[in-house]
Amino acid sequence: MATSRILVADDDEAVLESVTWLLQENGYDVVPANGGYACLEQLEKRSPDLLLLDILMPDADGCQLLERIKGEERWRDLPVLMLSAQPPEEASVRSLGLGAADFIRKPYRPKELLARVQAQLRMGALLRSTRAALLRTEEQLHRAQHDADSRRKLVDILHEVTGDLSVSELFHLLVRRAARALGVSHCSVVLARPGEAHATVVAAFENPGLQQLVVQLERYPELRSALESGQPVLVEDLDTHPLYEGVRHVWGIEGIEIPIRSVIALPFSIDRGQYCVFLVRRTRDQERFGPADLEFAQAVITAAVAVIQRAQMVENTMADNARLEQLAQTDPLTQLLNRRALTERITAEMERALRYDSTLALLMIDLDHFKKVNDTYGHLVGDDVLRDVGQLLSDTIRGSDIVARYGGEEFLVLLPETDDDGAETFANRLREAVEEHLFARESLAEPLRLTASIGVAVYPAARIESVEDLFARADAALYRAKADGRNRVRL
Repeated sequence: MATSRILVADDDEAVLESVTWLLQENGYDVVPANGGYACLEQLEKRSPDLLLLDILMPDADGCQLLERIKGEERWRDLPVLMLSAQPPEEASVRSLGLGAADFIRKPYRPKELLARVQAQLRMGALLRSTRAALLRTEEQLHRAQHDADSRRKLVDILHEVTGDLSVSELFHLLVRRAARALGVSHCSVVLARPGEAHATVVAAFENPGLQQLVVQLERYPELRSALESGQPVLVEDLDTHPLYEGVRHVWGIEGIEIPIRSVIALPFSIDRGQYCVFLVRRTRDQERFGPADLEFAQAVITAAVAVIQRAQMVENTMADNARLEQLAQTDPLTQLLNRRALTERITAEMERALRYDSTLALLMIDLDHFKKVNDTYGHLVGDDVLRDVGQLLSDTIRGSDIVARYGGEEFLVLLPETDDDGAETFANRLREAVEEHLFARESLAEPLRLTASIGVAVYPAARIESVEDLFARADAALYRAKADGRNRVRL
């Protein structure tokens, strides 16, 4: 996506310049727009691949501008990534409801912003290609239908498979509806890769409960031929078709009687390197397949493939969003929760404590004299020590507790349903665990020893009404622990 065009609309010159520079440094064609009116002017000139839009601008309300953009047919598929300094609960719900593709809060993190931009560009490109495929499919369908009955059957299939279903569900739905439309008793979808000796049946009309059946391609020449050539295979009669000459000989030796008379194998691709074959068969007591059946089956598959690709796009996008959400909540060095994520959890736990007349404790942990570690052994060793401390805390806490990195050499531990005595006892256990731990590295002549000071705050308590109050109380207790000589716990 190195040549993707991105329009950035923001009234803050500093934000506009920093975002523009960051995206340009990563190979994007960036068009800056200072304010809402400038944004509309640039959109009129040329539609970009992605729009980064600020919610609050003096000359235009970002949400109103978003609603106007999404109301225009020409910009309907343009992915819009909203930027705002407002809390997510105030801005994200409204903007996402108006059609925004994603939301990111200011001040933004460069890696997170780039990851979200890449995800939305990928989704936008796939959406455009899918719509183009659907348009081509519609044209092919009109040419493929020669009678009213075939048109009705095809419309029924397409109407049912355009729902929000997973890829696996679409496969099962496809074989069921296609089998009924074609009047066959055997219809399946087979996954394989060209050149491999085996394939996997992922859905079969004749056996709805089938789960990932592995078959040998040498026993199914129609599958192998469709995969190798990439072209549809029509076998009107297995008894005479040259494709089955070798297999018929094996059947005769093994005394196998095959009930199938006629076969259609249609290859298609839904992912890079992953190929499928739509396999339709008729038994000896049924009418043989002919060119008209092949044409109709191709029309069904062409239409269904576009829908399956859309389902894959949705699944991939959901997975990307889940990874981005995890990235936004995780400290990159220690893989613990970050302060933002812990703040959300604390808010919920404080409400829960009031509702059920319970308590919770917050431990603020600071490594004593940690600057000496960085100054003496270097920041790489310092980073390793911080990771070890994060792991040590995670291994020591209870299953209901939560540990996070506050920043620098400070960590936080949230203890639900814990009073003053329990919090002090647990904090001393953590302090002793740090003091007794040997921080060993190959680059060190001998292991390091560290100590930690811990400040404890318990809720509910007087003059603690918010998360900020709880943080302040724990921070004040930590300051007393430091002032009293370090390597100790204070409430």
